[in-house]
Amino acid sequence: MLNLTPRYTSTRIDELPALLQPLAAQSMTLARLYAGRGIVQPDELETQLAGLLPAEQLKGIIEAVRLLDVAIDEGQRILIVGDFDCDGATSTALMMRALTAMGAKVDFLVPDRFKYGYGLTPEIVELGIETYQPQMIVTVDNGISSHEGVARAQADGITVIITDHHLTTKETPPAEAVVNPNQLDCNFASKALVGVGVGFYVLGRLAKLRREAGKSTVQVSQYLDLVALGTIADVGVLDKNNRILVHHGLNAIRQGRGSLGILALLEQAGRDPKNLQAQDFGFVLGPRINAAGRMDNMRIGIECLLADDWATAQRLAQELEQLNRTRRQVEGEMRAQADSIVQALAVADTSIEADADAEKSDDIIVQHKLEKKTTNNRSIVLYQDDWHQGVIGIVAGRLKESHYLPSIVFAPADTESTGDDDAIKGSARSIAGVHIRDAIEQVAESYPDLISHFGGHAMAAGLTLKRGNFDAFVTAFNAVLAQMNDEVFAEQKFTDGALQASDFSLWFAEHLAESSIWGHGFAPPIFDGVFEVLNYKVLKDKHLKLSLRYPEVQYPIEAIQFNFDSSVWDYRAEKVHILFELDINEWNGKQSLQLMIKDLALVK
Repeated sequence: MLNLTPRYTSTRIDELPALLQPLAAQSMTLARLYAGRGIVQPDELETQLAGLLPAEQLKGIIEAVRLLDVAIDEGQRILIVGDFDCDGATSTALMMRALTAMGAKVDFLVPDRFKYGYGLTPEIVELGIETYQPQMIVTVDNGISSHEGVARAQADGITVIITDHHLTTKETPPAEAVVNPNQLDCNFASKALVGVGVGFYVLGRLAKLRREAGKSTVQVSQYLDLVALGTIADVGVLDKNNRILVHHGLNAIRQGRGSLGILALLEQAGRDPKNLQAQDFGFVLGPRINAAGRMDNMRIGIECLLADDWATAQRLAQELEQLNRTRRQVEGEMRAQADSIVQALAVADTSIEADADAEKSDDIIVQHKLEKKTTNNRSIVLYQDDWHQGVIGIVAGRLKESHYLPSIVFAPADTESTGDDDAIKGSARSIAGVHIRDAIEQVAESYPDLISHFGGHAMAAGLTLKRGNFDAFVTAFNAVLAQMNDEVFAEQKFTDGALQASDFSLWFAEHLAESSIWGHGFAPPIFDGVFEVLNYKVLKDKHLKLSLRYPEVQYPIEAIQFNFDSSVWDYRAEKVHILFELDINEWNGKQSLQLMIKDLALVK
């Protein structure tokens, strides 16, 4: 049997929170889902925009809005400085659309990640001055650590407004205004806003101010499709505030009110906007936008989101589709190399621990010395001279998922410069319980000369260091992880329990999908149960398709496990315990219920 942790254990209606008891009379399963996610108050499930937290809670927003209002009235040249991921792209597009509609003179600049790195650097400020001669710079999704860039802009008399959401434990830069729910002394009740969410709040408050003053303004809520895309793609925690934002953005796209760029990207992906789900922002749209920043320049992605005619939107969406295909190819090659390295090191580690065939173990270590990598039972840290920095975050994420370990993948900042004094850039992905940014900060505080730059969140971070410092960083990083409890590194698999027989229906699968915005921080429903195996097929030598029977269900239930572990399966199996998500399979215009198997164990 599978070893699973229940999210919620009660099975009686009278043990549920009072709010959920009426719902339980209709669907005990849905009531259990909400209870397992901490829903206890009626207003926690509301989706009206009126339920959003008030903008005035955001420290710095009143001054930021005042400065923007004056800049629009005086015709100042405003330059938006964005970031090269999907959150940065949607933030930039949102600012451009809303400020332009309010009458602002506004341009945007996104740093080429391969030339300028991340944030409002002095070099980016100088490029902005040379190209656009701005009187005001507004950062989106970056800037909270950009002290030098702010100083460079202010030296030329440029007003700087920072809008960001990244974590910081240091004083904020002395910009004219800083809006970031995670800055010191900000009392905004949600810390989960991503960059585009912060931008939405600033623009919404600005639009309200100008509306009340009888000035040119705009309804900023018409751009919530961009906010929803950036929030999910940046893996924002889906607290109530973010669920409201995503709910309305998702509905806008389903109703055909999304930006032409998003609709064109969905066309490229062969997806019907009317059937879009929240997770599609992360798995369908996000990668295509991100491909621009990873493989080329994010300007293509932003221009796609800004396109106002269908032909332009289609052309740019096709360019993004091609970039995404290139990204997948590069990523696939790097993942294969990374897996090979991890396996080789595991063999080497085993040999060393057994003190057997030591000469062979040394050969393996020497063979991989130039690639500078290490793994132990608490982390995976890899580097190769020819890796592409545009996809290191994806590869780190795949390694984290497959090994359930904090993973950092490095690549050279410039593949032509790979000496010990040259910069390498790392992208980190973490597991629950290991705050990856804070772990990196502990290294930086203990060894101030080791890391050049770093930043990020609990689950994802980026850092830069000299190639020659790689080994020292790995040692220091692993020392930080060694202080943590063993339980942190043991993966917990959660379940929402068993389904009732009546839940195995298309109606319930659709109702479940529509009942809330599911995702990071508001986990998608996942169930388990013991089923009788009626028959099975192996598709393309790697996917397991099962036909199952469940007590009191009068028809066979189809299930599939992609990339299944053949060592776990036995063709003679009569019963299986599976962990699964409900899915609707569409084939030749027909819909059918399908279980997406996430884990499987044979029942003897």
